[in-house]
Amino acid sequence: MNFASDNAGPALPQVMQAMIAANEGFMPSYGEDAAMGQVRDRLRALFEAPQASVYLVATGTAANALALATLSQPWQTVFCTPLGHIHTDECNAPEFFTGGAKLSLVGEADKMTPAELRAAIAAWGRGDVHSAQHGPLALTQATERGRLYTCTEITALCDVARGHGLPCYMDGARLANAIAALGCTPAEMTWRAGIDAVSFGGTKNGCLGVEAVIFFSPENAWEFELRRKRSAHLFSKHRFLSAQMLGYLDGGTWLDAARSANARAAYLAEGLRGVAEVDFAFERQVNMIFARLPRATHQRLRAAGASYALHEGPLDKGPGDTPLLARFVCDWSITEEAIDRFLALLAG
Repeated sequence: MNFASDNAGPALPQVMQAMIAANEGFMPSYGEDAAMGQVRDRLRALFEAPQASVYLVATGTAANALALATLSQPWQTVFCTPLGHIHTDECNAPEFFTGGAKLSLVGEADKMTPAELRAAIAAWGRGDVHSAQHGPLALTQATERGRLYTCTEITALCDVARGHGLPCYMDGARLANAIAALGCTPAEMTWRAGIDAVSFGGTKNGCLGVEAVIFFSPENAWEFELRRKRSAHLFSKHRFLSAQMLGYLDGGTWLDAARSANARAAYLAEGLRGVAEVDFAFERQVNMIFARLPRATHQRLRAAGASYALHEGPLDKGPGDTPLLARFVCDWSITEEAIDRFLALLAG
């Protein structure tokens, strides 16, 4: 009954098998392994972007911070939502790696609108030496509340950014779940909609720890390589990053895993709808569910061993009937039987 995070589950068998295979003999280091060439070719094919520059790092924070550092200058500001991962969960890593570029918050939620983006850009006067200059747009797909930008919405936001000469970055830690949910292609969700660079997440979807950073214009390649090395994110035994990504890509494993996680979340959501005390904060779209349950119910579930994130509290003080927001996340490995046990406990 573990719904804490899709970071918490096991690695995919295909990924583990690829890692074991990569552990034989000697291979060139620092990304010169033959497997990295295969990864590059496969991701270029998957994104229908033959000129794209492809790199691997071990964490989502490294992917986001290094990509944004490559796309911005220290005197600029990055436009993101107040709930963007780069703002709420990365300990100011983007500001650190960009050398001081600030974050300008757009709107008040996990998604932004074109009107909100225009207003945020207008708040900083271009050409005023006393102000932060306009920098990249950063979108999170899926968002920190499990919601999705449609391809049309992404295009509209990128059009606003491009109208001001700004590059567009997409944090794709859960990009696979978004693609599985919307039924579009990776190209349609990214460069065809106006995205200049994207992280293609593996860690939350069944890898041990690997994220691809893809620049659709090769002009950013060398700077990213330098930044990756300077920040100590270029792995010596890079073959083990390459192997993970190959196992993840082989046979569409990445998409199957995302579909499975989304389907399990849909199954859980359907069960939760049958419980009168459950109030959904958002309609489920991917593998995350946000819902409010009474404090006393949370106490009972936690006491029975259920694991999930509580976004409101405290848990141990206050009226038992006070609803508290929680996040329930399904990964590729969770079973319907485990979900049924949780629902039976909830119905208790």
